[in-house]
Amino acid sequence: MTSENTETTTETVDTDAGSARITWHPAKRPRLVLAASHGAGGGIEARDLRALAAALPAHGVTVALVEQPWRVAGKRLAPAPKTLDTGWRGLWPALRAPGLPVISGGRSAGARVACRTAAALGACAVLALSFPLHPPGRPEKSRADELLGAGVPTLVVQGGNDPFGRPEEFPEAPEETYDLIEIPHGDHGFAVPKRAEISQEGALELITEGVAEWTRSLG
Repeated sequence: MTSENTETTTETVDTDAGSARITWHPAKRPRLVLAASHGAGGGIEARDLRALAAALPAHGVTVALVEQPWRVAGKRLAPAPKTLDTGWRGLWPALRAPGLPVISGGRSAGARVACRTAAALGACAVLALSFPLHPPGRPEKSRADELLGAGVPTLVVQGGNDPFGRPEEFPEAPEETYDLIEIPHGDHGFAVPKRAEISQEGALELITEGVAEWTRSLG
């Protein structure tokens, strides 16, 4: 896994949903910013977010890991989607401050936020990590419309055993709508069983290398 040693900085941003926090992982010669938020059940310490923050700066992508106001406030439960969207919109001026195109991204609930707001905010693309296509065991409660309605180039990275939507459950769509990378045996957090033919490190490399290659197509 390629990495680039850079000094991280943390910034607090006031939004209409409360104070949010951005941890910047800068690239030395940046061409893009990836803004990525966490899901409803965790924070920016998620293994995929950490791996991307370590690897992408070497590929010219500054990574901004975003903590939504509810996490900064120490709350255990995420608010309604409308409030999540409000927080994300309030962060956008700070995310655009470097003057670079911004990829709107996130994992799980954060991926839904990115999809719902990308077009209105002027994101250049969306990165959807572990997109929760439906609640576990409830495929009839599909959220495919959010993904298909992002309106910008979109990459989905999905675990092969994700109970919130396995890769084969995702709808067929024109190629320009979204691309999907499957992480074999991965669950919703991209954890893989010890007996799988792919190691945990190998799974994370699939994520970082796949996302790095995708970003090259964006400029």
